[in-house]
Amino acid sequence: MGFLKTPRYTHLMNLIATAVPFFLFAIAAEWLWGRVSGRDTYRLNDSVSSLTLGGLSQARRFVVLGIGGSVYAWLMTITPFAPWRLDGWMGWVLAFILYDLCYYWSHRAGHEIKLFWASHVVHHQSEDYNLSTALRQTSTGFLFGWIFYTPLFFIGVPGEMMVTVGALNLIYQFWVHTEHVGELGWFEYVFVSPSNHRVHHARNPCYLDRNYGGVFIVWDRFFGSYQREQAAEPCVYGITTPIRSWSPWEAWVHVYRDMLSDMWRTTSWRHRMFVPFSHPAWKPSDLIKDAPTESQDSLSKFDPQVTVARKLSGAMNLLLITAILVVAQQFDALHGYEAIAWGMMLWLGIANAALLSNARSTVFKGLEIARSVVLVGCALQLSALWALATLPAIALTLGWMFLDGEAYEAADATS
Repeated sequence: MGFLKTPRYTHLMNLIATAVPFFLFAIAAEWLWGRVSGRDTYRLNDSVSSLTLGGLSQARRFVVLGIGGSVYAWLMTITPFAPWRLDGWMGWVLAFILYDLCYYWSHRAGHEIKLFWASHVVHHQSEDYNLSTALRQTSTGFLFGWIFYTPLFFIGVPGEMMVTVGALNLIYQFWVHTEHVGELGWFEYVFVSPSNHRVHHARNPCYLDRNYGGVFIVWDRFFGSYQREQAAEPCVYGITTPIRSWSPWEAWVHVYRDMLSDMWRTTSWRHRMFVPFSHPAWKPSDLIKDAPTESQDSLSKFDPQVTVARKLSGAMNLLLITAILVVAQQFDALHGYEAIAWGMMLWLGIANAALLSNARSTVFKGLEIARSVVLVGCALQLSALWALATLPAIALTLGWMFLDGEAYEAADATS
């Protein structure tokens, strides 16, 4: 949310980082349960994409901070309300509830106003629904997301309290991203659950723009945005205009790009000014004829088939992205090099997208070798030991070049 980084907030902000190992364990457990039960909801390419975007979202703090922290600090100096006391449980409970109410409106705006949807869309691009989807987060939320939480600071909610209840809100939302839990009786009337959150992620027309709560579903019932999951209408996941790409860059920019394109191409100044504040499905009247229509391809999952060697290299690239993130967050070794670490994570993510989309050009292979050389060079800047430690992992990320050639030759020969 763009809070100012101060020492007293550090241990509170680490709640998310502390929870990450449990998230990863739960993802592995869900995958294993799906394999055993015959209902596997994971695809390697989709999960790698989601986890890559999650890692980049965490690493975004290395290179840019939002203006929200400055606005919050200013609000706390002008508010006529005294800061809330941190001792006693009632203030914490009330802050938790009010935070979720602000989250509801932030989340609703993220679906019903194009400017906010451009950021939030990242979380909804996955065409699978599993615990890895929960970690698929945007890297541009710092631009405007802070706006919806300003009332809490104005009424005196302390920063420490805000950071803590915000982290707990986000941690709660993790477990509801699963297809393995059905309706939960009375729980459905009060809390966000796997069932009512599946509706939120579905692109079926009857499910669009529904169930925005983070912890409490009562906001949706009260404000008229609730929809129950229907057995006769199985959820189809993803967005209505799929990007059909694993690239984190495409995931980040496609709505911003389309929004700017509409503003540039329309001949109406009134429409031009309205585009950012319109519903995501809205287009200027003079551009409707150019709008893409839903094809049969858009109804099928984007799932390019790749060799086992590419899958293994893709998984190793994800491990490298995760390792860079963990080292940058938890150790001093990368202090001062955080922006470079973020850049390497992004390069790995984009390269992985091409790898898992069957890129086979000589240029791509050359870029992969260059990326490996740069990664080793960066590790050498730290120490020879770091470089030696990364060499086996980097070699495995290039393994597909040597292992899947015969498979493609055989496929080409039979086609």
